Amino acid sequence: MKENELETMRKSFKTANDRTNHIMKEPKSLELKEKVQNIRKDSINNNEELYKTACESFKRNGIDSFFASTIEDAQDKIVDLIKENAEDEDLSGVTVTKSKSNTLREIKIEDCLDEYGVNFLATDLGDRILQIKEGYNIPIHPTCPAAHLDVHEIANVINNSEMNVHVEDDAHEIMQAVKKDVLNQMKDSDVGISGANSIAAEDGSIILIHNEGNINHVISKKLHIVVAGIDKLVPSIEDAISVAKLETIYATGSHVTSYMNIVSGPSKTADIEKKLFKNMYGAEKVVVIFLDNGRSKAFNECLWCVGCGNCVTVCPVYNVIGSDFGYENYVGGRGVAFSDFIGDHDTSLKSGLFKCTLCGICTENCPVSLPTNAIIEQLRANNNDLGIFLEPHSLIKDKIKDHIPNCSTPTDFNKYL
Repeated sequence: MKENELETMRKSFKTANDRTNHIMKEPKSLELKEKVQNIRKDSINNNEELYKTACESFKRNGIDSFFASTIEDAQDKIVDLIKENAEDEDLSGVTVTKSKSNTLREIKIEDCLDEYGVNFLATDLGDRILQIKEGYNIPIHPTCPAAHLDVHEIANVINNSEMNVHVEDDAHEIMQAVKKDVLNQMKDSDVGISGANSIAAEDGSIILIHNEGNINHVISKKLHIVVAGIDKLVPSIEDAISVAKLETIYATGSHVTSYMNIVSGPSKTADIEKKLFKNMYGAEKVVVIFLDNGRSKAFNECLWCVGCGNCVTVCPVYNVIGSDFGYENYVGGRGVAFSDFIGDHDTSLKSGLFKCTLCGICTENCPVSLPTNAIIEQLRANNNDLGIFLEPHSLIKDKIKDHIPNCSTPTDFNKYL
């Protein structure tokens, strides 16, 4: 990251922390925190049973659900669904609208659909800014992806894009320009893809929270596809809403978001003689794709995360080097830890396994007290046992090994530490 981007990011994080620090210490927030910690821990411990329950509930509600073991499985299913909706193998020119979602970035669906000529339209303001910005653009924060760009740089992005508009260095003017462009392109779309903040297994309901109102458009398309990690499952709607509320407190410093959508099936009405008809104003078809992609082998604690991003705003390492600490869109220490499971040991090593100071500030500021530092310390030990080292560490190890007799394995080496 450029130094000016890091400086803007730090200012944005300070603003966010000033909003959240007070509200997160309120008695009701602390009570909700304890409640959600128990919900997340119990849900991850009982994930397999919740998944079975969710599939049954979705079927009852008229929602199709599928399990994707890998990124490729998820991509293939999405492409098949879009082709089925378009009734055509040729998808060139098809517009698909999306909400902001780390899971969608994880499966690299934009790159996948680009190969088919699909116009993949981001509807969240920050997400859209990164989408049209030239170069490799990693979201700097899970709920505020463009927090590292100042208003001048964003105006340049807009003015150099294909939007054919000129905006001044004014946030409101930029917002209006992007909104107009997105709404205009959205008219040609009848497929919407979203993630999920939480999924209520017993009710067969998907909870999505947002402030901009863009998700209202995404979920109302003819076909609504939801891609969610298996770790998003909780027992009930009440549990799911509790998770969403706590995420909001820690992500934005508000008690609730402007919008909270609960999707429990396709659009329907029974206003005429109480006869049930589907396909009113909203989606005609809702499909949920549950993504594993390494989650089933992850440490349970690593899956407690609610996605608020508060950890990176206080992380001393992330505030110095930014997105160089983390794995793609999963930023910071938790992203490094998560990468060991959705990637491999070498992935976590390259993502910053040894950049973490193990200070534990992230855990202190996490709504579910996710022990990121302890997880990273364990992953370091695992890599050490497997003989996986950073090159400078390997050189040091080899030099010590040359001067210590009978030291040929990591276990032998550890005896001298």
